[in-house]
Amino acid sequence: QVQLVESGGGLVQAGGSLRLSCAASGRAFSEYVMGWFRQDPGKERDFVASISSTATRSYAGSVRGRFTISRDNAKNTVYLLMNSLKPEDTAVYYCAARGTSSRGYDYWGQGTQVTVSS
Repeated sequence: QVQLVESGGGLVQAGGSLRLSCAASGRAFSEYVMGWFRQDPGKERDFVASISSTATRSYAGSVRGRFTISRDNAKNTVYLLMNSLKPEDTAVYYCAARGTSSRGYDYWGQGTQVTVSS
């Protein structure tokens, strides 16, 4: 069982930056694929970025070049550094964990709100 707690959301002006953190409890954090997703009210949850146990990264096209995902296995934490934020980045951001043999993400955090003002 893995518990995920996000932090770092808030209100920022367009062009600004935020860093989200996701602290994980439980064993074998380093073996999980960690991901970030976001969701607007009334819309589906969209993939933002992921990082594998070997630090292979993947990004959605809309954030590539602006967002950076990283992990610190010693701290059981995954980060999402968001630069050059746009109003369309406004959403609730969720952290998720996926076992290496899983097809989908098994564990989810409660989400943290990011609001980008124009």
